[in-house]
Amino acid sequence: MSEHALRIPEFKGKRILITGASTGIGAALAEAFASQGAHVGVHYNSSSEAAETVARNIEAKGGKAHLIRADASDSAAMGAAVEAASAALGGLDGLINNAGGMVRRVAYAEVTDTDYDDIMDLNARSILVASKAAFPHLKVSGGFVIHTSSIAARNGASNGAGLYGSSKAFVSNVTRGMAKEWIAHGIRVNAVAPGVIDTPFHERYSTAAQMDAMLATIPQGRLGSAKDCVGAYLFLASNRLAGYIIGQTIEVNGGQLMP
Repeated sequence: MSEHALRIPEFKGKRILITGASTGIGAALAEAFASQGAHVGVHYNSSSEAAETVARNIEAKGGKAHLIRADASDSAAMGAAVEAASAALGGLDGLINNAGGMVRRVAYAEVTDTDYDDIMDLNARSILVASKAAFPHLKVSGGFVIHTSSIAARNGASNGAGLYGSSKAFVSNVTRGMAKEWIAHGIRVNAVAPGVIDTPFHERYSTAAQMDAMLATIPQGRLGSAKDCVGAYLFLASNRLAGYIIGQTIEVNGGQLMP
């Protein structure tokens, strides 16, 4: 069954901002939620052509998309982006914090202050800034937040990806703490932790040999795709399906990690 065959009527007209939505998982999420009738804010930074393609694909199928540009590692820019998205969409019913990246591979013995700031600002601080900016809007709507974590948050990563993994461990723990605080305001907070997903992320940061080594550890015998991740986000975003689920992280990894 394709994602278009699955219908979740409650998403019709919902206003959802997806950060890092120009490529990979974020792009798949933007198109999937739009196909359910949601009005989608497509956040991007450097990949303007890819973001425009996502928006065109959505609009060609009768959906609604608004492009929002901001550097996720810049707190002021990201806060302004959330406000711009809320203004364009007429409020917010959901925020998916998907923006992030490895930035660079660096061994722990060689980590500099610049490495720390670049990686932690993009993957960790950005979700705090975006979530804080979205909070007053989500409190009004009784909305949701879904953070994108990673399998690296649990397994520590390797080959210089450790600091990236640590930033994602931060994301996973923020998910639990934020969920406890924000459910009192009617906001459900959860996360999805993708495994090895065949997206531009690995094209940028992983060699063919590294990909082969990771593939060998996946019981399902294949790399994941961006579309493999979509169902977990749709599920967690649905109050009808996941209304009593908060502070959880769904692992999507083909059996590579079974916590």
